[in-house]
Amino acid sequence: MLKSFFEENPSVAIAFSGGVDSAYLLYEASKYARNVTAYFVKTVFQPWFEQEDAKRLAGGLGVKMKIIELDVLADEAIKANPARRCYLCKKRIFTRIAECAREDGCGVILDGSNLDDDPAQRPGMKALEELNVRSPLREAGLTKAEIRRLSHEAGLFTWDKPSYSCLATRVPTGCELDSGMLEKIERGELALMGLGFKNFRLRWRDGAAKLEMTESQMPMALEKRNEILSALSGEFSEISLDLKGRE
Repeated sequence: MLKSFFEENPSVAIAFSGGVDSAYLLYEASKYARNVTAYFVKTVFQPWFEQEDAKRLAGGLGVKMKIIELDVLADEAIKANPARRCYLCKKRIFTRIAECAREDGCGVILDGSNLDDDPAQRPGMKALEELNVRSPLREAGLTKAEIRRLSHEAGLFTWDKPSYSCLATRVPTGCELDSGMLEKIERGELALMGLGFKNFRLRWRDGAAKLEMTESQMPMALEKRNEILSALSGEFSEISLDLKGRE
């Protein structure tokens, strides 16, 4: 489906998160592009398993992957967590990818945005436009559901991976970010995954944790109440369940 894109752009640098979309993009690039490098940008906003998934997929496809360590919280504007944090963060991340890509002699920079990604809801997409980052999946008109289907057909283990936005999205806008806070959120969510929960969020609320579960998981949350308290009480001052649920 993307063959013609890679014939026109045979040397590519892919911003690779290890998620569903960038995984499928990397798969297509591995088939059709002449020169492919995946760049995983490691920050305090990504949990460790994303890097492990990225390494596993790139290795399975035989694509070289470079890990870029970036201290995003060294940028005071990002650390302050304003409404435009996503834009500022994307700008910093993709600027660094562009620098590395130039050093490596890679051509066009790509990301995994799809047709369902709404620029009005994703301010970081403005940064991609400013930096001339291409989004082949979006250009091809592929939706998230279609990408999951195609990934399943291709045998990619990421096909049914839940969406996992960066850890900073768990913190209210305007609440200053720090690594300790983000590490607690990461440990808390990993603990909940270990208890069998999927497609949920642990929201930071001034040292407390507010859990957003899908409606179907709420009975399990009540059933595993003691296990949740045992797993999270050492990290958070209070633990609550949002009864509105998560779609």
